[in-house]
Amino acid sequence: MGILLQKKEIRKRLPFELLGIDSDNGSEFINVHLLNYCEREHITFTRSRPYRKNDNCFVEQKNYSVVRRAIGYLRYDTEKELKIMNEMYSVLRVYTNFFLPSMKLIEKTRMRSKVTKKYDEPKTPYRRIIESKDVSKEIKEKLTKEYNSLNPALLKRELDKLQRKLSKEYDRKQRKKELSPNIPNISPLKKNNFVYNFSETIK
Repeated sequence: MGILLQKKEIRKRLPFELLGIDSDNGSEFINVHLLNYCEREHITFTRSRPYRKNDNCFVEQKNYSVVRRAIGYLRYDTEKELKIMNEMYSVLRVYTNFFLPSMKLIEKTRMRSKVTKKYDEPKTPYRRIIESKDVSKEIKEKLTKEYNSLNPALLKRELDKLQRKLSKEYDRKQRKKELSPNIPNISPLKKNNFVYNFSETIK
């Protein structure tokens, strides 16, 4: 049922209607609860093909560019780590959507073995929403008000602070495992477990 609570929270935050869900093939996604929810809310529910991650390639690439760069690759499996990660995601969501521009592939041509790709102008998700004709004026005004209240430098410092907090909690967990002979120890914490350091200065 946890996935349904997440979906409801996501729908509250979306500046547009959720028309469909195309999920992975795990049982955490494909189950009777989610199917009933989609049917009740008139949401199209489809799935990607097994072992074909390119079916959702634009979503999958965000696993690295957003999640892994902030959270890293360590195994977090305690309630305290989950709480810190949720704090990070709440800040990361705002920082990514309002201040991190990305490019969209608009054209790809192939001449024999050479592939040429053409991208659009880098824009933040916030800017794409503001320029969209399918989003109401009220929603745009609400997002603009939120944007004007934000400070990207403060958001980056908060993310950096939460990264350090998560590292300390993971390190504490590992030391506890080393003292307990019945709990297997995993790889020790290293300083470079996070791919991206949010303490970098804004350019």
